[in-house]
Amino acid sequence: MQLHVWGATDTGRMRSENQDAFLILQLNGDGTDHGFVLGPDSVAPPAVPSATHGDPQPQDHGMGRVQVGPLGFLLLVADGMGGAAGGRVASRLATSVIAGTLVRDLAKERIPSPARFAEHLASAVRQANAGVLDRARIRPDLSGMGTTATVAGILDGFVYIAQVGDSRAYLIRNGKATQITRDQSMVQELVDQGAMTREEAERSAHRSVLLQALGTEPDVRVPLTFHRLRDGDRLLLCSDGLSGPVAHGALESMATASPTPAEACRRLIHAANEAGGPDNITVVIADVTSGGAMGPADEVRLRPFDPHDP
Repeated sequence: MQLHVWGATDTGRMRSENQDAFLILQLNGDGTDHGFVLGPDSVAPPAVPSATHGDPQPQDHGMGRVQVGPLGFLLLVADGMGGAAGGRVASRLATSVIAGTLVRDLAKERIPSPARFAEHLASAVRQANAGVLDRARIRPDLSGMGTTATVAGILDGFVYIAQVGDSRAYLIRNGKATQITRDQSMVQELVDQGAMTREEAERSAHRSVLLQALGTEPDVRVPLTFHRLRDGDRLLLCSDGLSGPVAHGALESMATASPTPAEACRRLIHAANEAGGPDNITVVIADVTSGGAMGPADEVRLRPFDPHDP
């Protein structure tokens, strides 16, 4: 499968620093894993030898057109939270731990099965949770820090998504953007219970209250979902700095109309800033250019991962 990949992050208009981070990583399994990209002022973990670093604001990087290797391809968006530098530390630490853990664990697999690949994704996220908790124990000044993490692993024509928090993933197909993650937030829970409409949730002052995040509790639940990819699909990951101020219809229109991932990232970040830029804004986009599924398109919806399905 071939992809065209790009990512960008921006501080926004209301924050003094960018606590988001993103990752684009080709998993080769031959010691030359490359393409690791983090947020501003980032440092790649030793397990990933080649890194690209951008200016503090904005950061805009990608890998262009790439072939997915036998061990898969990884995209990630993390949105840090916590006073002082805590959120920035948490998002970058979690991203580094996830990258390093996957590189190490997948190197032991010659050809990972779908079930093993998904298991490695979830395990890496749990390791990141432990890593953020441990750092906060060592550094009392970072107490209370945490981060979301939405991780998309692509292997053998499927995307597998591990998620903690409310950073989102969308699958855009035939002009329609479908959210393929579920916000782990208080307002989403109220919507699911019928106690609040989606429109009320979008206006709620509590829409950013999360049910869980990495680094806040010893145990974290990591939902896994998956979907078969087709040629022409566009996969979009973002922090709530985009999905909050930009309405779904506008996001769908701009993401669909932009001819390249780089242009889509820039247009979406501009739109979030035009809507007030209340938070850090991060977008990662991957286009499936070849090697996708053939035949009639199946419905795009939230699909819980079952190791027997793919």
